[in-house]
Amino acid sequence: MVAGGVLPCGARRAGQLESTSTESELIDRIYECGFVPELWPQVLKDTSKISESAGASLFITNPEVTAWTASKNSREITGRFVADGWYWQGRLMSLVHESRHAGFLRDVDLCSQEELEAEPIYRDNWRKMGLGWGAATAFALPTGENLSIVLSRTTAQGPADAATIQRLDTLRPHLARTAVMAARLHLERAQAAGQALAALGLAALVLDESGKVLAANALIEGLDDLVYWRAADRVTLKDRRADDMLGEALARVALNDHGGARSFPVRDATTDALMVGHVIPIRFSARDIFASSAAVFVLMPVGAPNAPPVELVMSLFDLTPAEARVARGLAAGKTVDDLAGDNGVSPNTVRVQVRGVLEKTGCRRQTEVVALLGGISVQRIDPP
Repeated sequence: MVAGGVLPCGARRAGQLESTSTESELIDRIYECGFVPELWPQVLKDTSKISESAGASLFITNPEVTAWTASKNSREITGRFVADGWYWQGRLMSLVHESRHAGFLRDVDLCSQEELEAEPIYRDNWRKMGLGWGAATAFALPTGENLSIVLSRTTAQGPADAATIQRLDTLRPHLARTAVMAARLHLERAQAAGQALAALGLAALVLDESGKVLAANALIEGLDDLVYWRAADRVTLKDRRADDMLGEALARVALNDHGGARSFPVRDATTDALMVGHVIPIRFSARDIFASSAAVFVLMPVGAPNAPPVELVMSLFDLTPAEARVARGLAAGKTVDDLAGDNGVSPNTVRVQVRGVLEKTGCRRQTEVVALLGGISVQRIDPP
């Protein structure tokens, strides 16, 4: 797969960003990109270094490629890749999207060597440039579009090993959360907190480390069955379990613990309807936009049938591959015994995996998991 990117490629903070980030810092930079998209090229470059790739690219697609960016060293290649319409030629990128895999996939995981050599982009383009052996992941976005990240090694390097893919997979939940934010902002920089919240089209709060509300939009102000407004610019979620999770997430954000970036169900106090709350840390130069802030809290409605695939929600909840398979099975109406037979494990093993799904999603019963994994609606909340 080609390394490659048009979103702006800014020079801001270039001196600081040229060195390879630690993975912890890289996660912070991923969240920073949710608000300052001109920093994506360096983040993609640092991500590509994990797999010793020649470069990396990010695409937002529907039936076409609607936007892209890339690490600096691969922008020219990716520009030609998009301009010449290579993204959807052949089967490879379609297979990445259709797999709905909650992680990164190598081209050799999807195609045999013979099939790869027959792929138009390999045969007619990449091999001539000494490129190949790609890895990619794809997310369904609440906007109805898809986001993919593609990394490419040289032909001489061979495919990335399993340990490298595992390291990339640890970044995927953070990329998924940022993708939700970036898609709502259309990958354009917000100039102020009020403008950013309006652009989201979602119920949202900007919070400091103590949980004080610094900014709010009219959408969340209308959710009286979910949010209780308190004195001194404080809010409480009426769902006590969700409120505990929000408090814990903010405490971890204050400690620069990446566990503070999390997603959890929030129940309507009257109807028990579900929404999904996302805590998005504000890092580095994103704080230039949201002064004194620590995180944005976004509420997104859950509502099939207009919902993206369950894999987006699974990645948001940091499920393991085994837990993801169990969650998918529960959403499809399968029993523990069905899942044990399908996966070749004991029912007790499945029950342990179900407990993991319940814990990570904040659900109390399997029926709640099914409802939650129904999806995140693409519909926008109308202002009150």
